[in-house]
Amino acid sequence: MNEYDEFDAAFYDYYATGLEGEVEFYVDQARRASGPVLELGCGTGRILIPTAEAGVPAVGLDRAPAMLAIARQKISRCDDEVRQRLETIEGDMAAFSLGRRFKLVTIPFRAFLHLLTPEDQRRSLRCIREHLADEGRLVLNIFDPNLEMIAGHLGSLGPALKKQDEFVYPGTGNRVIVWDTRRYDLDRQMIEQYYVFEEIDQRGLVISKRFSRLTLRYAHRYEMQHLLELCGYRIEALYGDFQRGPFRAGGEQVWIARRAC
Repeated sequence: MNEYDEFDAAFYDYYATGLEGEVEFYVDQARRASGPVLELGCGTGRILIPTAEAGVPAVGLDRAPAMLAIARQKISRCDDEVRQRLETIEGDMAAFSLGRRFKLVTIPFRAFLHLLTPEDQRRSLRCIREHLADEGRLVLNIFDPNLEMIAGHLGSLGPALKKQDEFVYPGTGNRVIVWDTRRYDLDRQMIEQYYVFEEIDQRGLVISKRFSRLTLRYAHRYEMQHLLELCGYRIEALYGDFQRGPFRAGGEQVWIARRAC
């Protein structure tokens, strides 16, 4: 995998800032479970660390070493008590074996969509089930395919490069502009997304330009429900946001599922 290398990981927290209310939502779920919690696709620790700060032991697993390196740097700056509650592991959410079980497993911020085949999706869900305690819960979020947006990209908008974000990178004090372009493969339900990061100095000159590729496989609402039930889960809730609002097509899918006996 070439996603989230050292360069991409350094910028990640500044343009991938998450969804409204998600940190509070996952921390609340962790408190209810009373730990321990396993977070898959933990990235730079944006949700993992607040979980431990809330008093819940948490293990974060991610397949990107550069992302884990940033998470570990953040953890090193935490209080001793918080550090003792945290563990990070490099691994693949489709195939891992930790030799222990958890009351809660989470896959925040659409990380499940990095699984690019139905086979890997099923392998992951079955692997997670084996790591759940009896009656343990799985909580995950993916986006629901927005048909209007997809049609726009396939039609007149095409794969044009569009500005997505802009931020000041503390490492240099320079402004970074994030551009992206997307291609949709409707048959395979795949999105191939290319990012362009332009770093601009105080004179307004582009001093560096970096390209990054991201591939996701999206899942429709009833497809996701079928996957969960097929792999041994009982659906408890489907929300459309992290305020527990109703599901709306083209928005978010926030699933809570319990390990079926």
